Amino acid sequence: MIAFLHGTLVEKTPSAATLDVQGVGYEVFISLNTYDRLPATGTSCRLLTHHHIREDAQILFGFAQAEEKRMFERLINVNGVGPKLALSVLSGLTVPDLTAAIAESNVKRISAVHGVGKKTAERIVVELRDKVDPLEAFAGRTGVTGGESRNAMLRDAILALGQLGFPQDQARKMVQSALDADPALDDTEALLRRALSSK
Repeated sequence: MIAFLHGTLVEKTPSAATLDVQGVGYEVFISLNTYDRLPATGTSCRLLTHHHIREDAQILFGFAQAEEKRMFERLINVNGVGPKLALSVLSGLTVPDLTAAIAESNVKRISAVHGVGKKTAERIVVELRDKVDPLEAFAGRTGVTGGESRNAMLRDAILALGQLGFPQDQARKMVQSALDADPALDDTEALLRRALSSK
């Protein structure tokens, strides 16, 4: 299996990129989110890849970020979702937005993506709801890259709100609202105060 490619970016379009790796040209299908992160043509480029093998073809799908590759591989395990449709979903929604939509059972948001019907969106929610971490959505939506300490703060705040009697979905939304209002919040107590004051 080909796990990644590292070479010169020869050509790029919103749906595919061509990399020259030691004289061999690889065509890799990509999402719009990956396209937006590609460097200029003629420069060095590294893409994570999913190597999809069928009876009649071998196809490479490329990703600028590991979380997009992970979400792609979750999506293609959903009944009725193939690689091309999974790529369409990731072109229509960022990984944090898709994660949030799944965690919140927001079928309408997912079905708004071109090519995704209501039934498919419902299957995505049902089959992936227990496999996504809502904290990924919080971190991605707020531009947070602080790692475990930041995730621990978010988790502690949600747990504390749960102990105060708030349902988990409501607690997540309260924490999200607090972070939207003040992205610089950096400790659990301040985050809780803001979440409770914005209730």
